[in-house]
Amino acid sequence: QDYYGKELQKSEDLKTNACVTSARPLPKAVRDALKRVHEEVVARYYGCGLVIPECLASCRILDLGSGSGRDCYLLSQLVGEQGHVTGIDMTEGQVEVAKKHIAYHMDKFGYQKPNVEFLQGYMEKLGDAGLADESYDIVISNCVINLAPDKRAVLREAYRVLKPGGEMYFSDVYASQHLSETIRKHRVLWGECLAGALYWKDLYSIAEEVGFSPPCLVTASPITIGDKELEGIIGDCRFVSATFRLFKVPGSSRAGPGQVIYNGGIVGHERELVFDANFTFKEGEVVDVDAEMAAILRSSRFADEFLIRAGGAHAATPQGRCC
Repeated sequence: QDYYGKELQKSEDLKTNACVTSARPLPKAVRDALKRVHEEVVARYYGCGLVIPECLASCRILDLGSGSGRDCYLLSQLVGEQGHVTGIDMTEGQVEVAKKHIAYHMDKFGYQKPNVEFLQGYMEKLGDAGLADESYDIVISNCVINLAPDKRAVLREAYRVLKPGGEMYFSDVYASQHLSETIRKHRVLWGECLAGALYWKDLYSIAEEVGFSPPCLVTASPITIGDKELEGIIGDCRFVSATFRLFKVPGSSRAGPGQVIYNGGIVGHERELVFDANFTFKEGEVVDVDAEMAAILRSSRFADEFLIRAGGAHAATPQGRCC
């Protein structure tokens, strides 16, 4: 709370590039939406990726660790006035910045009533903030789960508040090994999102334990430290910023592998939908998918965008672990 509320005043104050979005080309709709976000909100943004999934119209979205509200105000435009975005953050100063600009943004977007709200609270205890079971279509999180000592509790709570077929789409920092006590207790490394990084294989076991489908890796990029003192403490450990998607797949959707055809109906992704590192769906093209992907597409908000058939001669069996 102290690091993000007082010590850092703007993103330029960060000492590593862990919390800086990599320079990937953004979809035009996202670029345009970002231009309409207030400059103070953007200046106090410390995310490590872009947590803007596809197919968002009228969705209810929860942002864990929403900070100054940048991602919430982006998503506010993409879900539309009929959608809703809730941001929750533990740092009072950040929540105040986010709340201060609600009226500005609703006026800018031309909305009659706010479709965003900001709560102060902890992502391990969403019930304490009044968030009900199965109340959101999507949970996002941008470089904050590493700051929670209990990652299992965060994923458990995200799973609880998601509707069946809902998605957790999140960017975070992962380590190439389990971290030493020295690293985990280092104040600056914790604030910079490195000391709390999960050993990447543990994400797979925690997700399975909580009930999510196996993680789908979307993108990953290495993190450079650029500070001799911090490099000395870290030693041979390597860090990566990665975006994953997890789905709450109901048992009734599970069957065998299948063949799917994308109909090109998602705005901004009409010709192709890059779903993750393993699957890119081109409009009208038949794609063999494994049982897991078939169940995800069948049960989620993507169901109306695909023709899904059972079977498949050469159904894929991707091994999404490319961290």
